[in-house]
Amino acid sequence: MNNSSASLYLELLKKTLCYSLWDEPPISLEKYNYRRSFLKRFIVRTSTKILKNFNLNIVKNQKFSPSDLKEGKVWPSQATTMIGIKRLDNLQYCIEQVLSDKIPGDFIETGVWRGGACIFMSGVLSAYNVINRKIFVADSFQGIPLPDDDYPIDQSNNWHKEKYLSVSLDEVIENFRKYDLLSEQVFFLEGFFKNTLPNAKIDCLSILRLDGDLYSSTYESLEYLYPKLSVGGYCIIDDYSLDNCMMAVNDYRNKNGIGDELLEIDWTGRFWRKV
Repeated sequence: MNNSSASLYLELLKKTLCYSLWDEPPISLEKYNYRRSFLKRFIVRTSTKILKNFNLNIVKNQKFSPSDLKEGKVWPSQATTMIGIKRLDNLQYCIEQVLSDKIPGDFIETGVWRGGACIFMSGVLSAYNVINRKIFVADSFQGIPLPDDDYPIDQSNNWHKEKYLSVSLDEVIENFRKYDLLSEQVFFLEGFFKNTLPNAKIDCLSILRLDGDLYSSTYESLEYLYPKLSVGGYCIIDDYSLDNCMMAVNDYRNKNGIGDELLEIDWTGRFWRKV
């Protein structure tokens, strides 16, 4: 594949992963009923049972602006990633730089949701016929963990209750298959980061992408993986707009004397190149 066709493929892949080529279909209120009050859940559940007898369903129309899709400011029903085009553009830029500069190391994302960013990593390697780098897909595959007592800032967080954020390993693997990007270069690390990352068979990284939301998830990912990031490699932070994540990043950088310039991707994404 030449550079022109690779570029066209990757642009299409990004738009497809973000589901930006189509309008979001209506969502079933039954599927997203868990956020509602008990009374509303009861009404929707009862009405749905009755309507099913007539092959009908209650749905809610969705409309996302092109700007929100580009910035990754929505929780989509159909997209394989929620990070938006800008953060995918950044990921492509970082990967292409390490490939061009021959920076050694594999790629990892910690916190993958439906797997979209890692699928894109696989797509970039496939587009450039790179077969000597691994992609590590690290996630609990059961949602965000309960707050850890060792991290007080996370104690008021209740994201572990968000079923929407819980995507199984089987579903992520199937998403890779849908794009024909499940290869022998892709490795899945299933479990909470404090259990999987310390013993993961990862020797060297050139792309370290963090999307763990919590202080604990972010700090632990940096603690276990950043020392393995090659000079010239990139550390990408997805959730810097969240206080928990921002504090974890700042604390780690300050503790370890990291003065590399922290650059803005969009409203929440940040990255720096290790020098």
